[in-house]
Amino acid sequence: MSTLIVVLVIVGVVVLLALWFVAMYNGLARARLRVQEAWSGIDIQLRRRASLIPNLVETVKGYAAHEREVLENVTRARAMLETAHGAREAAQADNVLTQALRSLFAVAENYPDLKANQNFLELQRELTDTEDKIAYARQFYNANVQRYNEKIVTVPSSFVAALFRFQPAEFYEAEEEARQDVRVSFSAT
Repeated sequence: MSTLIVVLVIVGVVVLLALWFVAMYNGLARARLRVQEAWSGIDIQLRRRASLIPNLVETVKGYAAHEREVLENVTRARAMLETAHGAREAAQADNVLTQALRSLFAVAENYPDLKANQNFLELQRELTDTEDKIAYARQFYNANVQRYNEKIVTVPSSFVAALFRFQPAEFYEAEEEARQDVRVSFSAT
């Protein structure tokens, strides 16, 4: 009878360990899926912004034909964003596009008729709304990345993460120059 008790205890311990192992793996897998879902939220908003930009550029072109370099920079930055792969490349391209858009809006300040144009105002409003959504999506993504990465490096889930080669996710970060104010000068010097 004591042998039966020992066997039952061993089987019970093995079952508990197996359940613990499955729970750890499932927690890591769910966290990784949340990171992927959060990234898709950023991607959707970045694509929304990219689709608004050609209309904005065309509206500004009619008023600011001689501001060609600013318009070309916006177009180039938009193309970089559309071809970016992964969080790091998208963040870099997004930072370049944000700088280019700031320059574009600075140029628009010099054209009172453009600032009053209904199409321009509507596009600017939509772009501002999209920028707010992108900011929220970045925060949501980074929060999910933080939780996922935390699970990968903390005990006991780090053992399961190492066993199944769960890799840390990259945070969506602004580059240093994207944190700076945009300086636009229309002087000839």
